[in-house]
Parts: sequence; C-alpha cells; structure tokens
Amino acid sequence: MFRLVKFATSAILLCITLAVASSAVAQKSNAKFPGIGRDATPAEVAAWDIDVRPDFKGLPKGSGSVEKGQQLWESKCAVCHGTFGESNEIFTPIIGGTTQDDIKTGRVASLSDRKQPQRSTIMKVATVSSLWDYIYRAMPWNSPRSLSADDTFAVVAYLLSMAEVVPDDFVLSDANIAEVQKRMPNRNGMTLKHGLWNAKGKPDVQASACMHNCVAFVQIGSVLPDYARSAHGNIAEQNREYGPFRGSDSTKPPLEKLPGSGSTQTVAHSAIAKPKTPEDLFKENNCSACHAKATKLVGPSTSEIAKKYQDQSGAENKLVAKVKAGGSGVWGPIPMPSHPDVSNETLHTLVHWVLRGQ
Repeated sequence: MFRLVKFATSAILLCITLAVASSAVAQKSNAKFPGIGRDATPAEVAAWDIDVRPDFKGLPKGSGSVEKGQQLWESKCAVCHGTFGESNEIFTPIIGGTTQDDIKTGRVASLSDRKQPQRSTIMKVATVSSLWDYIYRAMPWNSPRSLSADDTFAVVAYLLSMAEVVPDDFVLSDANIAEVQKRMPNRNGMTLKHGLWNAKGKPDVQASACMHNCVAFVQIGSVLPDYARSAHGNIAEQNREYGPFRGSDSTKPPLEKLPGSGSTQTVAHSAIAKPKTPEDLFKENNCSACHAKATKLVGPSTSEIAKKYQDQSGAENKLVAKVKAGGSGVWGPIPMPSHPDVSNETLHTLVHWVLRGQ
C-alpha cells in the first residue's frame, strides 16, 4: 500500500512539473504577443516547408524512372493532360514546341515566332525545380499531395523524356537533377534584371507613402459579358472537391451586389451522422471533377450517360465494371482512371443513381 501511494504521489509531482515547464515555454514563446497563439512545432513547420528552390534546396532525396513515370501518368495525369502531355482539351499542353537546338542554347526560339500557335509549359518553364515543386504540391488535380517524392521524380522524368530532354531509360534523382537542369530548353529564358529583383541594390520595402491628393474612393472590379459567362460550362461544377471556396454559378446572372457579412447563418448539426446520399458519394469519390449533370466537362455529362444506356439490359453491372477498371474510347480519347479502392456497393449506388437520371 505504501509503495502504491508513493508511486501515485511521484506521478502527480511529475505531471505538475511538466505542466509548469510547458507553461513556461508557452509564456516564453509568446512574450511578444502574450496570450495569442504559440510557436509552431518543428513537425508543423516541416509539413509546410516543402518548396523546392531553383538551386534545389528543399528537394527531398529520391528517384524515379521514365518507365514508372509513364505508368503513373497514364493512371493519374492523362485524363486531363493527354497520354503524351499534348492535350489542349482541359489545360494548355505541357509538351510541344521545343527542339534539340533549344536544348543546346537554353532559349526556345519559337517563343519569339508570332506564328507559334500555342505556348506549352515546357516552352516557358526555365527551371526543372518548378515542374517538380508544382507537381509534388498540387497534383493530381483531384488528389493533391498524394504523390510521394519518388513518384514525383518519375512523373517529371516521363515529362522530360517526352520533351527529349532525357532518354527513355533515364532515372531522375536528387543526385542528377542539377545536370538535367543544364538541358532545360528555356533555362536561359528567365531574367532577374527587372524591378521585382533589382531595386537599386536592395528591396524596396521601406518606402514612405505619399498620402497627398488621394482619391476618396475607387471602385475596382470586373465583369463578364452575358455571352461569355457560361462559355466553358458552369464554373461552380469544375472546382476541386475540397477547400472553403467554390466557383460562382456561371449559368446564372451576376449578383447585383456581394452578400453582406450579416447573411451568414449558423446551422446546428446533429451529433448523429446522417447516411451519405448518392450526391455525397459522387463528390466524395471525385466523380464531379470530370462529370456534371447536363454539361460536358472532362467526361460526358451524367444525363448523356443515362440516355446512352437507357433500357439496356445489364447496364448497371456493365458500367460498374467499367468504372472500376477505367479505360477510354467510348466517349473520346481522354481515359477515365480506374477506381480500385471504391467498393462495389458504392459503385452500384453511384451508377444506379446516374442511370435513373438523378
């Protein structure tokens, strides 16, 4: 009994000591702004500190082959960018418009040619770190940050092989990426001789405001003409399925005025989780990234799908298998990625919902 009491007393003293120490650390870290927040932990800083500079500081160790990159590209990237990065259907082409002479000179000649029909990414980007950094932090479109460092090396290697910057059997890594930079077609196309970098030898961050003869109020804004509002379908249906912001419904007239702060209402949610509707599953599984109800996005509209398979025997089972495996050719050249991680029950719910016309 004595030992038990002694152990309990020691444990309480230890907890008190740790609490006092934590309080002291918090007070020390918040000395400048007492009572407001705390210092970020090293782990929190590391989670955000993922940028890769042109000198490759911040680049994680890893490697990836062109062959592996092609597999990743076809399963995760081709749906928007085309099998060879040439598609102009969703985004501007990534590959095209560069030559072997450009690789030698480091300056893409066709950028100065007014007859060049379109500028691809590889024509404009000066640093391979920019490709790596953007792909790693923002791609794929419907699942950013899902690529590992090795996956990203592989995807970049595949892109560079299509641009003939590296051979088809190349393995890109943190050890050889600086050498690859020396072959980027537009590596000499970036300049630092402009106002943002050259402000008489130092950055212009201490300028004094004029504050004389100021205009009382200036309204700055922009509008779209009616004929152009829905030129690319409903923008609200083309956003990524995460984050706090949605695009405006471009099928409707513009708002007369922005909603005021008083329009926000607090909605009380039940503690009991509600069952997910087909609409919830449609968004949760990123179907809405490629399909809308009545407008063609990347793939056909759900109304078109329902019409095509109307009254066909076994249509539901057939479509469940197609969605599970992925593929292309039925609705055009852009492939639909496979969905191996979605359960058959969920797929049947989604397909049944689409076929009945929502």
